[in-house]
Amino acid sequence: MQVGIDSFAAAFDDSSLAVSPPDRLRQLIEQIEHADQVGLDAFGVGEHHRKEFLDSAPTVILGAAAARTQRIRLTSAVTVLSAADPVRVFQNFATLDLLSQGRAEMIVGRGSSIEAFPLFGYRLEDYDSLFAEKLDLLLKIRENENVHWSGKYRPALTGQGVYPRPVQNPLPIWLGVVGTPQSFARAGALGLPLMVAIIGGEPRRFRPLIDLYRETGKQHGYKADRLRVGVHAPGYVAQTTQEAADDFFPGYAKAVTKVGKERGWPAMTRASFDAERTPQGALMIGSPDEVVDKILRHSEALGGISRISFQMNAASLPHVKLMRAIELIGTRVAPALHAALEDESQLQAKR
Repeated sequence: MQVGIDSFAAAFDDSSLAVSPPDRLRQLIEQIEHADQVGLDAFGVGEHHRKEFLDSAPTVILGAAAARTQRIRLTSAVTVLSAADPVRVFQNFATLDLLSQGRAEMIVGRGSSIEAFPLFGYRLEDYDSLFAEKLDLLLKIRENENVHWSGKYRPALTGQGVYPRPVQNPLPIWLGVVGTPQSFARAGALGLPLMVAIIGGEPRRFRPLIDLYRETGKQHGYKADRLRVGVHAPGYVAQTTQEAADDFFPGYAKAVTKVGKERGWPAMTRASFDAERTPQGALMIGSPDEVVDKILRHSEALGGISRISFQMNAASLPHVKLMRAIELIGTRVAPALHAALEDESQLQAKR
């Protein structure tokens, strides 16, 4: 199982005070570099078009990180493909792949934040059809240097070449999903790896949807090793469970409550936060040992996952605490997780 970190480049600190944007982005590059140094597998940068985030151009951030890292995979989390030009998306990530010598990935999705649609002149009424058409074009570009394609929302391509071409062939493309059966089935039908955003509730409720993904993929002729499942969830690690919870709650509650006002969610209370930290809850917050146990429990409940990504900066934690959490995940959580999975594999082999 791969272990990674995702960031939305929050522009505010834990006291809701604005951080200097140049300083914030410098710190983010330091965090990616540190994740690379402690042996983590992947670092993702989101895409938002809001005042409170600095990640509207994730490939620029990832390109800066490529020059400062050696082995960590660099990915979006997610690329809002519905409001983007697939040609430019592919060119940006192919360039990132060249800069990183074959470490680029993208996770594409429809986007749970809607700001990109009016910003780039798209209608929310076309939410799903935009994504389906643009994903089709993106995959054709990945497969073909010269592309013949026509659709509704973009001028046709009549054999033009799309350059540069990436180091990796094919360039990894994951499908980011939240909870609709159609999205899970689409990923399976296309044989794309699946990244599931689980931001609340009990992760095990996603098992029927993941089963649908795997069964659909099997029906379309894809082998099980191609149908990989990753999980993106809020998480944070400190030396003790109490420290982790007390660090994470204030900023996280503010962020969730603010988004909740826009989407009709109730305000985040300490009681609801603590309920999400229980063994069956989605939040991966606690000591290293507690978080390892929770990841293993979630993986078993979901039929096996191949990547777990911690979304830590929704809580707008100070840089020093994020750096310490990254170190604990790289030096304590990931090794213990890999050891436990290896032990389980050996036990199964003996049966």
